[in-house]
Formats: sequence, structure tokens, C-alpha cells
Amino acid sequence: MVHGQRAELTLAGDLGAGVLRELEEQLDDPRLRAAREWVVDMSEVTRLDLACAYALLRAAVERPEAVRLVVHGARREVRRTLRQAGIGPGQVSRG
Repeated sequence: MVHGQRAELTLAGDLGAGVLRELEEQLDDPRLRAAREWVVDMSEVTRLDLACAYALLRAAVERPEAVRLVVHGARREVRRTLRQAGIGPGQVSRG
């Protein structure tokens, strides 16, 4: 859902290689292009592989103007994968 300059995304389930292309397509949605901040709820993500974490990072930074990426609700294992992809603690909150 996009509200002006802010987009709210909810990801859920097992985000592995089998859903990578679908995730990339969803992150390339034209409605997200107008947003300058993405707030991503990952509280329902049970597993995140590194390829999908990189897809999220690429979608946020490989655009004319990078967006501010804020992830919340991610489980410890998911936060670890996000950090491995370069999505740092300042961008990820537990709550």
C-alpha cells in the first residue's frame, strides 16, 4: 500500500529461491517508484534466503533515488540474513 511518499509492504512465508522472481516482480511495481520510504513488515516471514534479501536491497537502491528502507518484525534468523545482504541494524527493528 502506498501513502504519498511512504509504501507499506508485508512479506510472509518462506522466501527462498522458488519465489525470487515473483518477489523481484512485486518489488518492481510502478506504484512503489513514487515512494521515498519503504516500511516492510516481515513478522510473518519464516525464512529468508540471501538471494531474496539481496533482491529487496537492490530494489531499494537501484533506482534514480534510493529509498529509505525500514524493516520491522523480522525474526532473529531473518535479521541475520538481512545484515549479510547489507541491510543494517539501523534499517531493521524488532518491533
